[in-house]
Amino acid sequence: MLYPRLSDKGARCLLLSLLLLAAWKPGSGQVHYSVPEEAKHGTFVGRIAQDLGLELAELVPRLFRVASKVRGDLLEVNLQNGILFVNSRIDREELCGQSAECSIHLEVVVERPPQVFHVEVEVKDINDNPPVFREREQRLFIPENRLLDSRFPVEGAADADIGTNALLTYTLSPSDYFSLDIQANDELSKSLSLKLRKSLDREETPELLLLLTATDGGKPELEGTVQLLITVLDVNDNAPLFAQAVHRVHLLETAADGTPVTTLNASDADEGVNGEIVFLFGSDVPLNIRKNFKIDSNSGEIRLIGRLDYEKTKSYEIQVKAVDKGSPPMSNHCKVLVKVLDVNDNAPELAVTSLSLPVREDAPLGTVIAFISVSDRDSSVNGQVTCTLTPDVPFKLVSTFKNYYSLVLDSSLDRESVADYAVVVTARDGGSPSLSATASVSVEVADVNDNAPTFAQPEYTVFVKENNPPGCHIFTVSARDLDAQENALVSYSLVERRVGERALSSFVSVHAESGKVFALQPLDHEELELLQFQVSARDAGVPPLGSNVTLQVFVLDENDNAPALLPPGAGGGGSAVSQLVSRSVGAGHVVAKVRAVDADSGYNAWLSYQLQPAAGSARSPFRVGLYTGEISTTRTLDEMDDPRQRLLVLVKDHGEPALAATATVLLSLVESNQAPKTSLRASAGTVIAETALVDVNVYLIVAICAVSSLLVLTLLLYTALRCSAPPTEGACGPGKPVLVCSSAVGSWSYSQQRRQRVCSGEGPPPPKTDLMAFSPSLPPVPNMSEGNGHPETNSELSGNVSPTFKFWL
Repeated sequence: MLYPRLSDKGARCLLLSLLLLAAWKPGSGQVHYSVPEEAKHGTFVGRIAQDLGLELAELVPRLFRVASKVRGDLLEVNLQNGILFVNSRIDREELCGQSAECSIHLEVVVERPPQVFHVEVEVKDINDNPPVFREREQRLFIPENRLLDSRFPVEGAADADIGTNALLTYTLSPSDYFSLDIQANDELSKSLSLKLRKSLDREETPELLLLLTATDGGKPELEGTVQLLITVLDVNDNAPLFAQAVHRVHLLETAADGTPVTTLNASDADEGVNGEIVFLFGSDVPLNIRKNFKIDSNSGEIRLIGRLDYEKTKSYEIQVKAVDKGSPPMSNHCKVLVKVLDVNDNAPELAVTSLSLPVREDAPLGTVIAFISVSDRDSSVNGQVTCTLTPDVPFKLVSTFKNYYSLVLDSSLDRESVADYAVVVTARDGGSPSLSATASVSVEVADVNDNAPTFAQPEYTVFVKENNPPGCHIFTVSARDLDAQENALVSYSLVERRVGERALSSFVSVHAESGKVFALQPLDHEELELLQFQVSARDAGVPPLGSNVTLQVFVLDENDNAPALLPPGAGGGGSAVSQLVSRSVGAGHVVAKVRAVDADSGYNAWLSYQLQPAAGSARSPFRVGLYTGEISTTRTLDEMDDPRQRLLVLVKDHGEPALAATATVLLSLVESNQAPKTSLRASAGTVIAETALVDVNVYLIVAICAVSSLLVLTLLLYTALRCSAPPTEGACGPGKPVLVCSSAVGSWSYSQQRRQRVCSGEGPPPPKTDLMAFSPSLPPVPNMSEGNGHPETNSELSGNVSPTFKFWL
């Protein structure tokens, strides 16, 4: 046989093992100890080192150790003193169960030389387990008709201990019905049963609760308990019982169909089907009861299925039977007495006879409107009737006879406030509860012509452009009359008056039905600036009533007048102006002036002057002021200039479209020594006039400022008076603001017939109204002396710009 060759190290290990195996021998003898279960940690078991003949000093060098086949941590050896002690909890029942003997086998091993010792530690039982029943509660079902001395087995308890600690004794809680019967098969095996000593009655005692106690023989004694729940099973030995033998019920004769009458309560001491009860009418119940009443077989509820009438039947007697479902069934009877109560079941009846409808709104107090009669078929208090009216109506009820009333007028009527009344008459009897009936009387109020037509405001302001087509619609007035029908039918007419020499109706007309105002002829701003008249609104009542409204028609200017050249005269020119001009005059010298006027106003009368270019290409040495009409030289005249100059001046207004006129100016250039003496006097007069013109400008500006300030104060005072005092006819009502414009280069020309009037416009006042006053152009001194106030003076401005004064209201 071939063996593998080993290394030196492996050979030495094998040799050492063979020597230890040869030197191993068992220790001499066996040691026996005992310890109680559940001993505490560290409990002394025995001096194992001393008992095995080992020295304490040898334990560690010889590698002393303990081994066990069971859990190795239950016991432990202290190597310092060689004592075996309890290391962890020892439970005998866990180690050995129900075995009579229980030991822990230990093997003690030491080396050098190797030795093995066997140690047996007996675990002694202690009474640490009480008797235990398998369930906490045991249920037993026993019929109530079981005979006496009948036995019913119960389950016993078990004890995990052994010996005397597991020897059990049983006791039963006191009971009149049962006792405990124990049959011992051997010392530890016993059969338990309950023995019936008294007859059971489920209706008296449906359940029994007993306590079975098991006690062991240990010291101290331990015990366990179990509850015995005994259910007594029912037997149909009881008939149903009613709570009352006679039930008394009161029903009103007005009880509705389906009204519950009563619910019968019956009980059966049995249970299950033996205790289930069915209710039904007795066989002797008459047919009229079955027609008026029904009974619910399960709940015992009796309901009304017909109509009761106290006058026909005052009471009912009903026999009811209750039967259980046992075998055989058992039954019982009771009686239900139903008494019918008389009630106030007849409401009052009303009859209304109208006399005079509708009622005039001016009818006198006490006027009879209608007759009302009431009746009630009930008697006594139920037939006593009282009548009332709807509150807050101008009528009242007056009793004329028993249950007869008159509806009369109690306060004045006003159809415009309330046109008709729905008067509700309520009749209520004295029953309890009382019944009532109502009747509605519709009282219509007939209209009387007591309201005049009224306009929304007392005065209207109308703006109409001049040159309107004849018959054009300029405004519509509308008045409202609160009356009805013909009393509210409004017709319109003019309040005739004279406008100058002509009648008002030749200027305007008003449509009688619609209130539309028409201008019958074209209006001319230059002739008629303001047309003020009244329109009357009158209804068709008898007698008719009416009211007036004032219309202020402002005729707005249109550019329908071309500028007109003033005729020649003192200080004036003509369509052909002739003037001698000295050749020695310098540049800017005024040699002539064109005067013109426009019958329009505003921009339409604002004139401008333009010099038309000559027919030849030579440039004219003259020019014309744009807004003054003054013709002046542009340079010094010389011999080359034509001695006869013919100038064409175009005068144009600012209307749309603009209108114009042309003036011809003939200038003759003469030598300075040939100028007539009148020219020298005129030149001197011109210097004086220019000097006076400056002074007049200053005074006129101051005067216009004063007049404008006074005008503003007057308007403010007038406005304050209008706000505090009621409006009067003919006063200027609120209206749209009238805007007057100016130019930085001067004011407008006004016609001779121009009249100024300040009036507020129609409608609510705007946030800011501009009142603008202008200074007119200043005329030369000669014309001022004439005092004729012709509008041509407006165009004679000596090159000065008119100041503008603006006031914000």
